[in-house]
Amino acid sequence: VFAAIDAGCAAVRVNPGNIKAFDDKVGEIAKAAKAAGVPIRIGVNAGSLDKRLYEKYGKATAEALVESALWECSLFEEHDFRDIKISVKHNDPVVMINAYRLLAERCDYPLHLGVTEAGPAFQGTIKSAVAFGALLSEGIGDTIRVSLSAPPVEEVKVGIQILESLNLRQRGLEIVSCPSCGRAQVDVYKLADQVSAALDGLKIPLRVAVMGCVVNGPGEAREADLGVASGNGKGQIFVRGEVIKTVPEAQIVETLIEEAFKLAGEMGIEIDAETGEIVETVNSGL
Repeated sequence: VFAAIDAGCAAVRVNPGNIKAFDDKVGEIAKAAKAAGVPIRIGVNAGSLDKRLYEKYGKATAEALVESALWECSLFEEHDFRDIKISVKHNDPVVMINAYRLLAERCDYPLHLGVTEAGPAFQGTIKSAVAFGALLSEGIGDTIRVSLSAPPVEEVKVGIQILESLNLRQRGLEIVSCPSCGRAQVDVYKLADQVSAALDGLKIPLRVAVMGCVVNGPGEAREADLGVASGNGKGQIFVRGEVIKTVPEAQIVETLIEEAFKLAGEMGIEIDAETGEIVETVNSGL
């Protein structure tokens, strides 16, 4: 902790379960952090809960996590240090949700959300989405960390997608696609993957719909900015619910890319054709 503060880190984390001589250590840390103007996260983790709380509660319950966090906060407060945020992480989303709800009732410190040791990419994404969605929709939580057994860039992608899904972050590119049904006359799964891959680099607030039939396709995706409804080897291309052209199935992806760039231009957004990055915005609100 001291090395991190000295190195100029923007914030540091203290785990109550790893501080054995509580008061002396807290006093030293509080003094160093206060002098440097560095906030501290009191980071309680179910896997390293203080043994005294294990003895009291029998396991890492929501109550045990909260008690650990508030006890540690009180020690810092005794040293007149209140530049604090708190996390109470558990690998069980239900326990984690209950812990943060209890914590939100009992203190006003900013809360950092996290499901610890959430698991491989798919499992961890589900756990994090369930837990964060429940809490953030209730107004609980100020920062988040997605923990996956996957490269950090994947953790960031999941976190951004969760925030966008809750309208807590401006949406970027979003692909809306149907699950396929008896009316589908195209391989919806393959087409959705192709469209997603082709447009993935476009960093613009655009909703694109990929539908498998021309019966309900435009109607089901009328909220989309751009989309396609496929059938009989062709694709109806529609913009904001209106069909603008019909193209052969082989040209669907190419046409959607062209129309996406046109829409970006209408929004006052100039896109780098190679990178998909926004080059310039003009009265777009971005």
